[in-house]
Amino acid sequence: MGDGEPSRLESRFEALWPIPRSITGPGFRESLAVLRKDIPLDVEGVPSGTAVFDWEIPPEWRIREARLTGPDGDVYADFDETNLAVVNYSEPVDERRTLDELDPHLHTLPRLPDATPYVTSYYERDWGFCLPHDTYESLPEGEYHAYIDSEFVDGELNYGHAVLEGESDREVLLSTYLCHPSLANNELSGPLVLTSLYKRLRDWDRRKFTYRFVVVPETIGSLAYLSRYGAHLREKVVGGLVLTCLGGPNDDLSYKRTRRGNALLDEVVRHLDEYTDAEFRFRTFDATGSDERQYCSPGFDLPVGQFARTVYDEYEGYHNSRDTKSFMGIAPLVESAETIERVLRNFERGGYYLNQNPHGEPMMSKRDLYPTVNDPAEADGVVPTGTPTATATS
Repeated sequence: MGDGEPSRLESRFEALWPIPRSITGPGFRESLAVLRKDIPLDVEGVPSGTAVFDWEIPPEWRIREARLTGPDGDVYADFDETNLAVVNYSEPVDERRTLDELDPHLHTLPRLPDATPYVTSYYERDWGFCLPHDTYESLPEGEYHAYIDSEFVDGELNYGHAVLEGESDREVLLSTYLCHPSLANNELSGPLVLTSLYKRLRDWDRRKFTYRFVVVPETIGSLAYLSRYGAHLREKVVGGLVLTCLGGPNDDLSYKRTRRGNALLDEVVRHLDEYTDAEFRFRTFDATGSDERQYCSPGFDLPVGQFARTVYDEYEGYHNSRDTKSFMGIAPLVESAETIERVLRNFERGGYYLNQNPHGEPMMSKRDLYPTVNDPAEADGVVPTGTPTATATS
């Protein structure tokens, strides 16, 4: 990519960072609109209440204001200051409560007393505020005003997808999520790297495979996508990647293997690690992580791995206000995109076996791979009776 790639990524980051996102609602759609400046995403919706396997699409959540005001008139949690100040998917509330009555609705992170945690309650109605533990410890006794101006409406869950056609209709799936607000490495690094990969792959002179770019709200979004496109993906996908946590201080990418553990993509990454200057850290597949959990679930078992850099749960800023742009960085995103592009170029050079005659066994004799005369004696290595043999003479 050109020298303008870092500045483009930074510009997109600044546009995405303040948007109050969730798994549904106007914030998610606004965020997709930012990504559409780089990827021509088709945006589709799944109505609230729709069953997607064992799950159900929740109502859309829309929020306008939220603040917690103390007895002294000070504001201790303010949605206008940070999207993390309110429990994501909080129901509306306008109540006055004592500190003891309010306490079950306050969320902090004692191990990081200066950080505001990211807390959600998507599938059970609740409400709450998130604040630094230091602030919580200093709350005065008295009556508080808890105010959350939100609503639930019958709407839809949205996702976006785009396809870069290749010579083959066999597909490589590149998927990321876009639902967490005000989190840099854990949230925005994946979509930003996806935009870079789209531009890189679009400019290739030749693509053997077709590439499918997918942006969903995590978990429920990939389930919704699979409910519509799962049969197609099972038929067409030969490899895939979930992109998450691709910034931060770690130097090397971490690859989480597919559920199969021996898919072509697994072998390509292993080969690059062993025989080139590329270095990867490897993780075995497990049931934690991101949307590879859904793509690799037993009913689909797609050959989808995951790339991360500074992996979730391995840095103290995971799911709290310490996950900032300064922690994520822009340069690591460019490096991650370069390395993943290298993996995909090598995946293109690789191959996979496709049975061109899957109905019954092939006829081997017409390919000179089987004798045309079926003689059991020849098969046993016995010379048939009557065949001339050499005779010894005295």
